[in-house]
Amino acid sequence: MLHFFATLHPVGQAALATLFTWAVTALGAASVFLCSGINRKILETSLGFAAGVMIAASFWSLLAPAIALSGEMGYLPWVPPLAGFLLGSAALFGMDRLVPHLHLFAPSSEVEGIPTRWNRNILLTLAITLHNIPEGLAVGVAFGAVAAGIEGATLPGAVALAIGIGLQNFPEGAAVSLPLRSNGLSRWRSFMIGQSSALVEPVAGILGAAVVLLMRPLLPFALAFAAGAMIFVVVEEVIPESQSGHNTDLATLAALAGFAVMMTLDVALG
Repeated sequence: MLHFFATLHPVGQAALATLFTWAVTALGAASVFLCSGINRKILETSLGFAAGVMIAASFWSLLAPAIALSGEMGYLPWVPPLAGFLLGSAALFGMDRLVPHLHLFAPSSEVEGIPTRWNRNILLTLAITLHNIPEGLAVGVAFGAVAAGIEGATLPGAVALAIGIGLQNFPEGAAVSLPLRSNGLSRWRSFMIGQSSALVEPVAGILGAAVVLLMRPLLPFALAFAAGAMIFVVVEEVIPESQSGHNTDLATLAALAGFAVMMTLDVALG
């Protein structure tokens, strides 16, 4: 697989990797054909796992390379990571305040973003879509870093990041399609909407790879930007949703497991 990736243009690598993460989301959304409703125990545990993966990826695949690269490029080592991290967090905060969306288990009265009359199904889908933007961006920037010849950025490491993001996308796909089915939509329509929530990942991945290839000095900022955006999503939505029921211990253990899996993938392959 690595040999095949190495033959592709970096933007093609990012596109293929994010198409993989979208496909895993679609696989998760396809659980609607097997299940008629939400098993909160499984879903909250899965979201805990996703949180752990995203936290580990934010450091090992994004922030640590940004810190190392900043020193190599002559910046103060902490400035680009800090600036990029805060900008990424601010960007997602702004989207969170503007884009109408609804957290997974929240009542319809707790819609976030600008006022809207959109129905619950659309708002649930938009919430997961917001999750997926920084994930696609992170994968794209990682492949862009490899192509830019950055020391410490490796193709196996970028592939490991895509695998880790893909693993945690499975519960996100289910987290869209199963609630939509419970809200009365057909299985097929629930699946189609669920998988479409991850279509932003290939778009963000391609843009991320292209930007860092065209503007190499921005790379440490871009890596940290993706990290800040992911951490915002984890703290704002993924962890609260995983802890919203009566399965908090399982969700916490799953978060630790997700962190361990992503750390192992990145260190072993990167």
